[in-house]
Amino acid sequence: MMKKLFEVHKGQKGITGLETAIILIAFVVVAAVFAYTVLSAGLFATQKSQEAVYAGLKEAQGSLELRSGIVATANNTGASGNVQQISFIVSNALGGEPMDFTASTANTSSNNGIANSGSSNKVIISYVDQNQSVDDLYWTVTKLGSTDSDDLLEQDERFKITIGNSAVGAGGGNLVDALGTDLTVSTEFSIIVSTPIGAVLELERTTPVYIDTIMNLR
Repeated sequence: MMKKLFEVHKGQKGITGLETAIILIAFVVVAAVFAYTVLSAGLFATQKSQEAVYAGLKEAQGSLELRSGIVATANNTGASGNVQQISFIVSNALGGEPMDFTASTANTSSNNGIANSGSSNKVIISYVDQNQSVDDLYWTVTKLGSTDSDDLLEQDERFKITIGNSAVGAGGGNLVDALGTDLTVSTEFSIIVSTPIGAVLELERTTPVYIDTIMNLR
């Protein structure tokens, strides 16, 4: 019996304690590397999530909010009239970061209703309808209520934005000068306000079938 048992194990080598320790150490090292990789990936994902949240919050706080109706002023009234001026009031959404509303500079040499090429305005106002698209319109700002003396639109402040002057060809021009096709009756159009930060404010309206001197485009 003892002879058979000896023959069964003859030629086989036992695993020494040192070899066992090396194998265990290798397992521990692999597990540690894997754990570090998983932890690093988790921290990276968390950091990216935080960046995305902060970027979204910054964009939301840098967005504008419409605080009035869209008021249109006629150049000519009636069923074949046209619009020369548009105005509206804006504020900061969510009480966000101050925005530079330095008004555009008039192009007095041509009075074409477009901001001068050297204008320092950071806010760009564009016009779009089915016939045309015009960028960087000439506009002015009027501070309403309790505001300070700077051109920053800050929390709890209201700025009235007016596109174009009240007379054709005067002081930089207006929509009649800027548009190739007049803004007339029953026309759907968009006013797009682009700021340095935050989302774009797009105002979509349709003119009525009869142009009055002053109209609130609802």
